[in-house]
Amino acid sequence: MMNSLFDHTYTQVRADLLMRLEEPAPGRVQILTGPRQVGKTTLLGEIESAFGPKAIYLAADAPEASLPGWWETQWQRARRTAEEKGASVLLLDEIQAVPEWSRRLKAEADRLRRERIGVHVVATGSSALQVGAGARETMAGRFERLRLLHWPALELVRRLGVPQSEAAHLVVTHGGYPGSLAFRSNERRFRRYLLDSIIEPALGRDIARTESVRKPALLRQVYAVATGHPSEILSLQKIQGSLAESGALATVAHYLHVLEEACLVAAVPKFSRRMVRQRASPPKLVALNNALLRSAVQPPPTPARDPRRWGRWVENACLALAWNTGQSVHYWREEPHEVDLVCEGAWGSWVVEIKTGPYAARDLAGLLEFHRRHQDVRPLVLCDPGREDPARRLGVDAMAWDAFLLGGPGSHTG
Repeated sequence: MMNSLFDHTYTQVRADLLMRLEEPAPGRVQILTGPRQVGKTTLLGEIESAFGPKAIYLAADAPEASLPGWWETQWQRARRTAEEKGASVLLLDEIQAVPEWSRRLKAEADRLRRERIGVHVVATGSSALQVGAGARETMAGRFERLRLLHWPALELVRRLGVPQSEAAHLVVTHGGYPGSLAFRSNERRFRRYLLDSIIEPALGRDIARTESVRKPALLRQVYAVATGHPSEILSLQKIQGSLAESGALATVAHYLHVLEEACLVAAVPKFSRRMVRQRASPPKLVALNNALLRSAVQPPPTPARDPRRWGRWVENACLALAWNTGQSVHYWREEPHEVDLVCEGAWGSWVVEIKTGPYAARDLAGLLEFHRRHQDVRPLVLCDPGREDPARRLGVDAMAWDAFLLGGPGSHTG
């Protein structure tokens, strides 16, 4: 049964896209965005197989795509296929590789609608930053956007056959990139895959070549600081002080925003219900896939060897899950109190404290204080399996963090 709390997974996006392609053509252009290596090309391959000779798959970043007349020839093919077979599906992978792609795609989409040619169009792009901006500026009213984000533990179970008992722990220690998990028993190959197939292409091509990035070296350093401090609250001044290359605070803040648009790192803001934005509040840094924490040589933590670092990784995975499922994600801090996560959205409204290892009632003071001030937000403690009692004795709901990573707070049964 599909979990409606996980709208941006491969399984859900695939179902939504296939349903839309069964509608009369031409419909709105379907633009699929998301980070690298989450299955966008694989999904297009499955659609090509499902539609057989009616589907035309094109890689816009292939060498032949740079030849004169290539773009026009492919649209002619799609139109001929529609005339001969009643309808066709044109699958454009890595659309941002086409010069002036949004303007040219708009012109073709308008022609299809004007001439009532039965061609469905699906376009994908590795960088949410580039594709999303082009779509918003030029394709307004002509497209529907689908976001395929990082895989949660549940998706590893149902798509890759990972045992449910292992999936949540695997998301913490190795992340959720489906391609990298094949190398999880070989540390060197695992790290090489991450660097060569995900991190370098994202930082070196998808982001660094955009007009919004004037200092690529500084962008890399901001990324390195963020992934080196998972689920930590760091002021922009402290981030700035950790950089080898100088950069204004506004530039550091902008690059954090760019990294979030590219689905790599989120700068989670402090919770406030006041309309005025708290610009002075430092962000909490969250890597949106725990695999990104593995680019360093240092091995992943274990509860026994490095409990503090392990707790940071578990917390990071929980916050990343909330972000990747489309929740509004914040932290809260009013000295001397602090809470790890405040999230609102399809899950409902939750304030969450994440505890690995033993904890006592006094460790939940921040959670209780927040709930006293905001009684419409439901409190929840995430803890190691079997350690729910301290929270429940205070009348606070508790669940194991691995259960949360598999099903979100909706899997909580009280």
